[in-house]
Amino acid sequence: MEDPYLWMENLNDGRVLKSIEEENKRFREFIGDLPEKLIDDVRKYYYLPNIWEAQITKRGTFVKISEAGKQLIKLLETGEIIVDSKKLEEELGDEVLLQSFTVDREGKRLAYNFSIGGADEGITRIIDLETGEIIEEIEPSLWNIVFLDDGYYFARFYRKEKTPDGMEPPAERIFLKKGEEEVMVFGEGFGSGYFMNLHKSTDGKWAMLTVTFGWNKADIYLGPINEPEKWRKVYSSDVPAHPIDVINGKFYIYTREGRGLGKVIAIKNDKVEEIIPENGFPLEWAVIVNGKILAGYLVHASSKLKVFTLDGKLIEEISFEMPAQVYPLDTDGKQVLLRYESFTVPYRLYRFRDRLELIDGIEVKGEFQVSEDFAVSKDGTRVHYFMVKKKGAKSNKAWVFGYGGFNIALLPRFIPQVIPFIERSGTFVMANLRGGSEYGEEWHKAGMRENKQNVFDDFIAVLEKLKSEGYRVAAWGRSNGGLLVSAVLTQRPDLMDAALIGYPVIDMLRFHKLYIGSVWIPEYGNPDDPNDREFLLKYSPYHNVKPQKYPPTLIYTGLYDDRVHPAHALKFAKKLKDVGAPVYLRVETKSGHMGASPETRIKELVDLLAFVIKTLGVEV
Repeated sequence: MEDPYLWMENLNDGRVLKSIEEENKRFREFIGDLPEKLIDDVRKYYYLPNIWEAQITKRGTFVKISEAGKQLIKLLETGEIIVDSKKLEEELGDEVLLQSFTVDREGKRLAYNFSIGGADEGITRIIDLETGEIIEEIEPSLWNIVFLDDGYYFARFYRKEKTPDGMEPPAERIFLKKGEEEVMVFGEGFGSGYFMNLHKSTDGKWAMLTVTFGWNKADIYLGPINEPEKWRKVYSSDVPAHPIDVINGKFYIYTREGRGLGKVIAIKNDKVEEIIPENGFPLEWAVIVNGKILAGYLVHASSKLKVFTLDGKLIEEISFEMPAQVYPLDTDGKQVLLRYESFTVPYRLYRFRDRLELIDGIEVKGEFQVSEDFAVSKDGTRVHYFMVKKKGAKSNKAWVFGYGGFNIALLPRFIPQVIPFIERSGTFVMANLRGGSEYGEEWHKAGMRENKQNVFDDFIAVLEKLKSEGYRVAAWGRSNGGLLVSAVLTQRPDLMDAALIGYPVIDMLRFHKLYIGSVWIPEYGNPDDPNDREFLLKYSPYHNVKPQKYPPTLIYTGLYDDRVHPAHALKFAKKLKDVGAPVYLRVETKSGHMGASPETRIKELVDLLAFVIKTLGVEV
């Protein structure tokens, strides 16, 4: 099939860079001075403190917190700052994004990753917390570091070159490093699409390793932490699963076997015992703390907690007053740290030993109303969605967010640029479409591969309902959500008054040939397989652009997105322009797929808000 814009996949082509420059200028002319009027509002909410990661050590609780335009790794109890992104920027002379960190239980060594200019690939530093000195600096970054007394395990992701055992990229391998020597200890023979995740049991004795293929199949290995040659596969499933902990010789595992709603099993001497059976709603996670199991359930995309005995008897249930997502950040077996987030609450940090205890948190001041509703999809499936607005506001402008894929649930979350929209009497809507994990594994499978059209139909149902209620609608999606909005744009442009398509996957016949796109084949299908190609071509947005009336559309991406190739966005914009669509392209030149520096990200978020306000006719 001929592709007139294949040349745009070469980001070094002068025509591509010239086109980006022209399109950025054209977008700036369209948006005018609106961003200047809105940036202070977005910055205010973006700069609110937010804890993203936390780890328990004998020295105290280490947290990764963003506040006032910088990211810090610090000790929560004392406020001592260990890593400061601003100081890193001064040192390196460029924008820096802190990505993740890990610290040993003694609180003596800390490893953290950061990237420059927003790229996925970055740099790992390991520091001695007693002296503050950098022990090692590794480039490109290492992942999944697990500290030992005399070294550490890590994962290396091969993007471009073959693995040491000769497998084609992209692929992952686990290594053990002691002193200067590093040895590959796991992954030999595993091809593309396999992901590996290594954890240590809370008593420090066991290695618990999960190998997943795509976002489905899972194999779990167990063995002595210091003897990787003894790690053995103890559990295998064709659905998501992961280890919880080893307690009194029993290996507790979370699995979605059965109806795909999640349950807890335990293995001892090769015998499998069901501890917490499936419920009517999905079990999302479970941790063991102080001889009890703390479990997190999703009830219509909102978290509820339950406490069980180690043999599965229910002790108590814990609910929250506002729809929220709650999940564990770390546990040492004696306590667990939980992160809470909702539409107007950036975060709360809870500790659970025998009961829930609030340690820290922040929320937006104001009177907000969070409600829930359902739309009915084409095949009769009920599709849940949240609505957030000011109490008492008469609103007929809706900003609708969707994703629908990769087993990822859209749960209540704090989105800084959405608050100024709500404050101007807008309504924010978050739709829980098939393809996610909101209602378990069957819900996910109903939105993948040949079933992908279900996701678009679900979103169409939500948009139709809002339009029937008199709303003007801006539809928004990012990454796989960008595929969602671009597919619905080509199928039902009449349901949108504006479309926002971010860092999108759009050319469904070539996604597997660009960057790491081949790892998405289990989710989307294989374009080189004639059967898969047939259903992919039916909805591939790039191949379904036709002359019709389109709403104002903003496609935005980052030039340094090294996960989803920017060509998806660039080529789709060209195709839409060819049929006279009012399409605008915004290409961030300092942004990767997952992040950029705070100021770069704020400017992008302000532009999204400005586009919604302008196209929906919201009063500034």
